[in-house]
Amino acid sequence: MLKAVILIGGPQKGTRFRPLSFEVPKPLFPVAGVPMIQHHIEACTKVPSMKEIVLVGFYQPNEALSRFLVSAQQEFKIPIRYLQEYAALGTGGGIYHFRDQILSGSPEAFFVLNADVCSEFPLPEMLAFQQQRGDPHSFVMLGTTANRKQSLNYGCIVANMETCEVLHYVEKPSTFVSEIINCGIYLFTPAIFQHIGEVFQRTQQELLLGACLGSAIYASRLYLSQYSQCHPERLAPNSPEGPTIRGNVYLHPTASIDRSAVLGPNVSIGKGVMVGAGVRVRESIILHGASLQDHTCVLNSIVGWDSTIGRWARVEGTPSDPNPNDPYAKIDSETLFRDGRLTPSITILGCNVTIPAEVVILNSIVLPHKELSRSFKNQIIL
Repeated sequence: MLKAVILIGGPQKGTRFRPLSFEVPKPLFPVAGVPMIQHHIEACTKVPSMKEIVLVGFYQPNEALSRFLVSAQQEFKIPIRYLQEYAALGTGGGIYHFRDQILSGSPEAFFVLNADVCSEFPLPEMLAFQQQRGDPHSFVMLGTTANRKQSLNYGCIVANMETCEVLHYVEKPSTFVSEIINCGIYLFTPAIFQHIGEVFQRTQQELLLGACLGSAIYASRLYLSQYSQCHPERLAPNSPEGPTIRGNVYLHPTASIDRSAVLGPNVSIGKGVMVGAGVRVRESIILHGASLQDHTCVLNSIVGWDSTIGRWARVEGTPSDPNPNDPYAKIDSETLFRDGRLTPSITILGCNVTIPAEVVILNSIVLPHKELSRSFKNQIIL
């Protein structure tokens, strides 16, 4: 018997995601057409002997989260429940606080996944690796590689390359330690709670830290590329009656798309979106109810719910990863500001934002319910 724990965190302030998290909890933000944590849940349900999935976080219970849990249980035919922390306890603290619920039913092992991780989720392979090791009390941590600069923003792993044994681990080191970084996906046995308990009770700090939220557009690209194998029906085909599709594109069936529009690669169009004539969208997420009027151009951006972009307007951000053609390119974890200026990154429009005709919005963050009257560059519009 196996279980899975997905750590969904809680409300955050001072992040690029803030204009969008006003309207929806971050774990429910749609990536490649479905809520972010649905990718995690679907991966967990594909592991044999998986009996329950537990979400742990400090969001207040709300209608959107409750509705998602009911829908996910019906779709995946597995018990899914939410356990609310009294405060942000961190990875180790969160699972230690709810250890009795996690261990109920006596699972042999359990996965722990950070909700803001985008991955192919090789969970069966992690389970097989642990079983091959022959040590019932061994723990498995998923790692990947990064360059020397990027590695300083993550937990770094020094490992024996022959046995894959972790020899040393440093969280966000001040100097270079290793190019192997922690992905925030783990496989534990119940014995982990003895180790966490000793540290948690002694320092009241977390034992393990997960990875930061990467670019939603980057995550969307990975999941859209996976759809060609696991959900080809979710990818829009090219047809004489429809718009021009380049690469992987998700279109909600209720979206209205003019046949002269050009979409892709890496585009996700939500429910009820209207896309006018001559529109170009690339490397972007358009959330439900948004309207892109004729001849608009949207590149490397997230357009919030019910927002409107006027005719001939251009909304553009700066790619947050080094190579948009490489689905495994690593993201540089940049701070929101650098030298007192907003760090160039993707452009984000909050919900109900109105962009007038013939303006340019570049590398900016627009909070919800704003009606702009001119162009902006490298700004946060409050």
